[in-house]
Amino acid sequence: MENGSFSTGDTGLDQAVKQWLQYDKNPKTVSMVQDLVKKGEVEALKKCFSSRMEFGTAGLRAAMGPGISCMNDLTIIQTTQGFCRYLEKSFGNLKERGVVIGYDARAHPPSGGSSKQFARLAAAVFISQGVPVNLFSDITPTPFVPFTVSHLGLCAGIMVTASHNPKQDNGYKVYWENGAQIVSPHDKGISKAIEENLEPWPESWNAEEALKSPLLKDPYQDIHTQYFKAIQKHCHHRDINKTSEVKVVHTSVHGVGHAFVQSAFKAFDLHPPYAVEEQKDPDPEFPTVKYPNPEEGEGVLTLSFALAEKEGATVVLANDPDADRLAIAEKQESGQWRVFSGNELGALLGWWMFRCWKQQNSDAAAVKNLYMLSSTVSSKILRAIALKEGFHFEETLTGFKWMGNRARDLLDQGKTVLFAFEEAIGYMCSPSVLDKDGVSAAAIAGEMISYLATRNTSLSQQLTTVYKEYGYHISKNSYFICHDQDVIRSLFERLRNYNGQKDSYPTECGGFSISAVRDLTTGYDSNQPDMKAVLPTSSSSQMITFTFSNGGVATMRTSGTEPKIKYYTELCAAPGNSDVAHLKKELDDLVDAIIENFFEPQKNKLQPKPE
Repeated sequence: MENGSFSTGDTGLDQAVKQWLQYDKNPKTVSMVQDLVKKGEVEALKKCFSSRMEFGTAGLRAAMGPGISCMNDLTIIQTTQGFCRYLEKSFGNLKERGVVIGYDARAHPPSGGSSKQFARLAAAVFISQGVPVNLFSDITPTPFVPFTVSHLGLCAGIMVTASHNPKQDNGYKVYWENGAQIVSPHDKGISKAIEENLEPWPESWNAEEALKSPLLKDPYQDIHTQYFKAIQKHCHHRDINKTSEVKVVHTSVHGVGHAFVQSAFKAFDLHPPYAVEEQKDPDPEFPTVKYPNPEEGEGVLTLSFALAEKEGATVVLANDPDADRLAIAEKQESGQWRVFSGNELGALLGWWMFRCWKQQNSDAAAVKNLYMLSSTVSSKILRAIALKEGFHFEETLTGFKWMGNRARDLLDQGKTVLFAFEEAIGYMCSPSVLDKDGVSAAAIAGEMISYLATRNTSLSQQLTTVYKEYGYHISKNSYFICHDQDVIRSLFERLRNYNGQKDSYPTECGGFSISAVRDLTTGYDSNQPDMKAVLPTSSSSQMITFTFSNGGVATMRTSGTEPKIKYYTELCAAPGNSDVAHLKKELDDLVDAIIENFFEPQKNKLQPKPE
């Protein structure tokens, strides 16, 4: 075996394993692979070696472990070598400007992988090529990386994190010089460069030496100071904050958020939130939750509710483990807790950001320069507010990379981008971070809660006020799990060739009449004069939006990171139509019809979202 004499009967696999053992210098992953070879575990080897992790616009995300399909020391080195070469081609001044690298607290002891280790190896790769690196000396929230790129004028940023994924996963997220996540064709260019630079360069493994290099700086203190200074531009009610009696609980769900949200509250002169003791320190095992994802709602928040009951707090704030997203729950008069959806929080924060802006800007013409953004699967509530208040609203494709890049374009044209959000509890409340940021959002939400308390108003009551003024927007989002790509493909193809007619979409669904169809996989949009969609299209992912005559909108799409077919539905009512029970029932009926007629879960053997 040492001399490469083993054989699995699959030449490609044998070569991949042989090359791996030649290149890998991490003793844990080396011995894992040698074990599999010794035991003749061909299936396991295929899983590790059959295909390299795909580098997409979100970078990489995969389980930590051995082989080219996993996150480990060698694949991090290979990825960074490719990224480094791509940056050298893209920027003549890379060696003057440099990059920033941050990381969360994830770790996988069996394979010896951890976010910190991966970040150090990435730094070693750049330093070996004479590129200056700002490497954080400690864990930071994801938003600190895009902030640093913009603040220091760097060429790029890397954040090593898997956000809210299960504990065995890790990821490698990439920002461009404009401070936003990369969009195509950068991902293709980087992928190609990775394939061309698979053999580790001589110094790539030498993280210890790199840490001593004069090219390495630690931006931690400076960025910490500058970030909390920058977000204070969005603090408008310091006096109220100082005297507020409102009690708030915060959980960072075993991630990085605790210290940073405490600092953000301090920067706003808000009383520090009560921290959930069992979850406040970073722990890569995430011992108290099944999934470290506050979007999954109550299970993740059980300990927070218990602490809130004990301390008499009425609001819970929760960040995901890399603190770029924020969930909020509020105790209702009934004693029950209400977990707000991302769309409801988008409505509240959008209302609040505009209200604060309006108080600062008395000039009536200024509103024409103002923009808010949201993704196409998020609530259209900002559109309704924009129509009434006179500012601009734009929607982008799903994902903050699109909103961040669009925001940068608008800012470069001298426009003001006040707020952007997506339904997956992501909010951008400050243009100093062109990505979702759960730290600034927590402080801004804290101030909004304090202000509302002086009016004896809860978040739930304020949300109702927003809906009464701008029109009810009721949404219902969920997903089905499906591991079979062929089933997914045929499900969407059936909708494109409905009732067996080629290139013909459904005109009704269970009695609900369809007024428009937009297919961002093919680029078709029945609402445009030339039938061509305005938003960018991508043939590699499925996404169809149906608009219904009753004011309903439904989007079906595949997930880029999980084996899911997601659906997003919303009923937008005109202001004045406040029969909520009736609207909810109508949306429920519409969703049932879509599931039965378009998803066909029995026929397609789809698993519903686990309750």
